[in-house]
Amino acid sequence: MKSFMKEFKEFALKGNVMDLAVGMMIGAAFGKIVSSLVNDMLMPLIAAIFRIQDFSALKVLLVDKGAEDVNVYLKYGQFIQNIIDFLIIALCIFFLVKGINKLTAKKEPEPEPAPAEPVKSDETKALEEIIEILKNK
Repeated sequence: MKSFMKEFKEFALKGNVMDLAVGMMIGAAFGKIVSSLVNDMLMPLIAAIFRIQDFSALKVLLVDKGAEDVNVYLKYGQFIQNIIDFLIIALCIFFLVKGINKLTAKKEPEPEPAPAEPVKSDETKALEEIIEILKNK
């Protein structure tokens, strides 16, 4: 049992687990902000453009049993609402991740130019030619 507790302690205190926990908390808070943006600001604008009170109110009566609570409805408005919510949330997360990646991007160092060959004088060239001729003999 002690080895299990020791292993668990090592696992729980590793950097990756702590990073994950912090990320989950920030993600939950960010999710609330984005949900508020969608529900409180964007959806009323979209509903005003389409001149409806609320997308979730859109439905088609499939089976009429006489009473409102017993009838069967196809609630396509709620489906449209969820799709719009998803697209806006995905777009917000995309921009957040893109911004974070831009801030944390590491610039690759530019390759250093190759050192230029030293300029040889005519005398040096002549001496090198003489050395080559002597080596070949």
